[in-house]
Amino acid sequence: MKIVVLDGYTENPGDLSWSGLEALGELTVYDRTPPELVRERIGDAEAVYTNKVPLPGEVIEDCSALRFIGVLATGYNVVDVAAARERGIPVCNVPTYGTAAVGQYAIAMLLEICHHVAHHSEAVHAGRWQQGPDWCFWDYPLIELDGKTMGIIGFGRIGRATGKIAKAMGMRVLAYDAFPCDEGRALGEYVPLDVLLADSDVIALHCPLFPKTRGIINRESIAKMKDGVILLNNSRGPLIVEEDLAAALNSGKVYAAGLDVVSDEPIRADNPLLSAKNCLITPHISWAPRESRRRLMDVAVENLRAFLAGRPVNVVNKQ
Repeated sequence: MKIVVLDGYTENPGDLSWSGLEALGELTVYDRTPPELVRERIGDAEAVYTNKVPLPGEVIEDCSALRFIGVLATGYNVVDVAAARERGIPVCNVPTYGTAAVGQYAIAMLLEICHHVAHHSEAVHAGRWQQGPDWCFWDYPLIELDGKTMGIIGFGRIGRATGKIAKAMGMRVLAYDAFPCDEGRALGEYVPLDVLLADSDVIALHCPLFPKTRGIINRESIAKMKDGVILLNNSRGPLIVEEDLAAALNSGKVYAAGLDVVSDEPIRADNPLLSAKNCLITPHISWAPRESRRRLMDVAVENLRAFLAGRPVNVVNKQ
């Protein structure tokens, strides 16, 4: 079988092996693929993997040999899953590889906002401590999290991973989710969204991007939050109306934001959050520890192996 990976570099910049897929067929891996070359590079391949390269319906229709589509990620909105279903092509994602890494990263952004560790280290290396008049200094308010309230919108595996760490730091955990579970109840309290918005000192977004969650953080929802709230998002950029968040940061309504995702990636130069006050932005790397990417690779290989055995798994477009 011919197998093509359209954009393999972010998953494997050289520290992992493609040998698992090589064992299943004739493998071609491209670091990146521009949209105009997608059809040509898929060619007569029967299996294709994509991370962020779009596979619209017309491409799926034109690539007549295609039998399997693998997504090197959890989110699969880059694939026209309905068009694939029409052709009987399973679209298989990797649902659980990054749970620990993404939860850890949300807390990392929060701790950076609370303590500005990198800034103060750079200040010391620049000589400010040795030249200072006092035995210590700080350039930003330092925030203790013990006793404060973390509100988590989306309390699935990743949301609960974040909640577990927050609880270990002494935070009260509130959760808003359409599907409460006993594991979630053991970590925090399920509440209506308006209660979470009003009572939380820190709000973390860990929900999927659906029509009902698109723009869930907007002018109206921000108005319901505490003054000086901290907002974290390493889920999906379009969960936030970015103009509204920028205005809230600049007014001080939102004290700070930690964002690993934005609405259009890579970020555009005219994104209003680039010039907003107290806005930490990183380039969508929550998922990227080597341990996490190795799990992703393992599941991606197993997805194709299961398909070849006639028992496809992690199919997101079942009939």
